[in-house]
Amino acid sequence: MQTSILLADPHAIFRHAVRALIEKREDLFVIGEASDGQEAMNLAQQLKPELIITEIAMPRLSGIELTRRLARSSCRLRVLILSMHEGRSHVADALRAGASGYVVKTGSGDDLLQAIDAVREGRSYLSPALAQHLVDIVSDDGDRRGSGLSALSSREREVLQLIAEGLASKEIAAELGVSPRTIESHRYSLMEKLDVHKISGLVRLAIREGLVTP
Repeated sequence: MQTSILLADPHAIFRHAVRALIEKREDLFVIGEASDGQEAMNLAQQLKPELIITEIAMPRLSGIELTRRLARSSCRLRVLILSMHEGRSHVADALRAGASGYVVKTGSGDDLLQAIDAVREGRSYLSPALAQHLVDIVSDDGDRRGSGLSALSSREREVLQLIAEGLASKEIAAELGVSPRTIESHRYSLMEKLDVHKISGLVRLAIREGLVTP
């Protein structure tokens, strides 16, 4: 029985390398590729893969938000994070969003294949290098808050990412299909929640949390 996989990563060379690794196995095949989170969401709805492998730092829609939306939309689809981010807050946010596994890009190809096998069998998987994070997440009550973005709504996270990507309020409004006034309201709200009151501060925070890459 073959498992269909959608790859989502902003770097084409990396996607092609992962695809080549995966397709050495006769029981795995890549059904599609996406270079940003919104494209991944659209392809997931069109192609209905059984597994999505995604980076956290994705343009337009972060891997965390993509995971959260996919978890709400389908109980069949599983998400595996394959990321350059190894911080505990990233792992915690991914698992809470509904990811079934988390693999770091510094790991081996065997690590990724083991993760794929575990996730498609209904089990969870964490790279060995991240094992201590899982212990800390479970044992540390203070970490229930996840990252500094945990207080934001899904739409506020989306607005923050687009601000950090350099879009003006009118451009964000057009991207999301709402009015510029609505975007200004979201921006005011996320600034209050994050206690950050300059665009430069929002950009730095978004980079630190893995929403965008510098």
